[in-house]
Amino acid sequence: MSSPAASPPAHLARPALVGGLAIAIGGAVLFSTKAIVAKLLYRYHLDAVTVIAFRMLFSLPVFAVIALWKMRTEAPLSMADRWRLIGLGLIGYYVSSFLDFLGLQYISVGLERLILFLTPTFVLLITALFLKRRISRYEWLALGLSYCGIVLVFVHDLGGGAGDAVTGSLFVLGSAISYATYLLGSGELVRRIGSLRLVSYAMCVSSAACIGQFFVLRPAALLVQPGAVYALSLLNGVFCTILPVFMTMAAVQRIGATTASQAGMIGPVSTLFLGALVLGEPITAVQLGGTGLVFAGIYLLSKKK
Repeated sequence: MSSPAASPPAHLARPALVGGLAIAIGGAVLFSTKAIVAKLLYRYHLDAVTVIAFRMLFSLPVFAVIALWKMRTEAPLSMADRWRLIGLGLIGYYVSSFLDFLGLQYISVGLERLILFLTPTFVLLITALFLKRRISRYEWLALGLSYCGIVLVFVHDLGGGAGDAVTGSLFVLGSAISYATYLLGSGELVRRIGSLRLVSYAMCVSSAACIGQFFVLRPAALLVQPGAVYALSLLNGVFCTILPVFMTMAAVQRIGATTASQAGMIGPVSTLFLGALVLGEPITAVQLGGTGLVFAGIYLLSKKK
């Protein structure tokens, strides 16, 4: 699969553009809802190990079917690519997801989503530190705006006594850095084997790690839970994992990666308001101001060629 254009073609019809934007926004909202569902599951006295295991149990069958289909219809991968996929699956979907769910035990969903939204800035910083890429003043301005926004929301949560904000923020920060590393590492591989094959294989690796971790660290008896836990986990696996993955891929193919990523900026906003509606988390002027700064920074980065 060839890599999609960075932006929508000039001749793209308006209905196709509107449809692509709707898909991108829907995928971003569904993926962001994962934090809300996790918070609801924590009310049943589950921990991150159990929540993420249930999530993968419900999403694994779909990704496994796609992976098997790709294995039967496409050329086998080299041994080197197989090891790369294992590494990418572990760091991109296992480590990143696990740290994210750990962080959600301590901080608000609004702060969690904003920290994860900084992933593009971590990609930029990693390339500057390890690949010796120069950061322009324009990009420094974007980084500064984004991090000032995070500091505002972080200080607000810290002052409000919203759990252990430092611990939770560090976990989610680690999640964002892990996913940024995955994005950098997957660039060449996704061009060679295609995004659908990469995602399905990597998700199978991640699912095996998450489910295996559960059986090593927790008794199998914890698989017996109230019906509400199964319903929320099904929601987490299907509507917050499987659908967003395919919706984002479909949006990128229709309107380009840049436009799709800009449409995805609605995700943190939706999380902020869903957190207030479903979880009763307050929305303050400081949170809105910090969110605006983060959005401004990410938007500047997305416009930079």
